[in-house]
Amino acid sequence: MYKLRGHHLFCLLGYRGMGYSEEYVENMTHLHQTLRENPNTLIQLVKGPDQLCEKYPNSGKYHCQDENIYERDAVILEKMGLKIGQILSWKDIESCIRKFVVPTDIQIVCETCSWRSYGVCEEGIREIHEEKGLRKL
Repeated sequence: MYKLRGHHLFCLLGYRGMGYSEEYVENMTHLHQTLRENPNTLIQLVKGPDQLCEKYPNSGKYHCQDENIYERDAVILEKMGLKIGQILSWKDIESCIRKFVVPTDIQIVCETCSWRSYGVCEEGIREIHEEKGLRKL
């Protein structure tokens, strides 16, 4: 089982093998491929830093504890009808995305995210709506 915070549910949709450091990319790639290959993998939703944050590079301000990130987590979970502590499969998370999320939500919910301008998260949401699952890296 993996422990993930709210906004990382969206980050996984847009993940294309880029990240903050080599160690971060390795960790994110491993999780992404695990969920892609086995959508029954369980996820526990947590408040604050998770298993992806563990590999965020220590290069000054710790992004994972930023108040804006906590707010983004909460907005995303609320939008999807999910709660902290809940355990569900990645397949069920994809179902919630299909039910409650549209690609244009990224422009609002993730307005301050540095990755937003790439457009890959909206693309990832469209692919979930098309039942393609996570994109092959």
